Amino acid sequence: QVQLVESGGGLVQAGGSLRLSCAASGRTFSWLHIAWFRQAPGQEREFVAAIFWATYYAASVKGRFTISRDNAKSTVYLQMNSLKPEDTAVYYCAAVDIPLSNYGEDDKYNSWGQGTQVTVSS
Repeated sequence: QVQLVESGGGLVQAGGSLRLSCAASGRTFSWLHIAWFRQAPGQEREFVAAIFWATYYAASVKGRFTISRDNAKSTVYLQMNSLKPEDTAVYYCAAVDIPLSNYGEDDKYNSWGQGTQVTVSS
């Protein structure tokens, strides 16, 4: 079982930046496929980005967000630039140890973090 802990959320003005971190433990980190999802109040959870060797992005964040990983630190990062009020949500990281044909299918992930709140004010 993988334990995931997110950090880095907060309140930022529109146009600003935040960097989220997802620290993993319990499994060999380099084998893990890691994704970020987000869920706004009253909305379904949605895919944001994923990484293994390649990176994958939702259309709504492509060009603004960058996902990266540091295997030595067992950590995945989500650099979020040019933030918009519609990016406000709880952000979760998730892990799976097999490749997925669609990294946006949240039911395929078997480990989740507790989430970190991101609030973007207009």
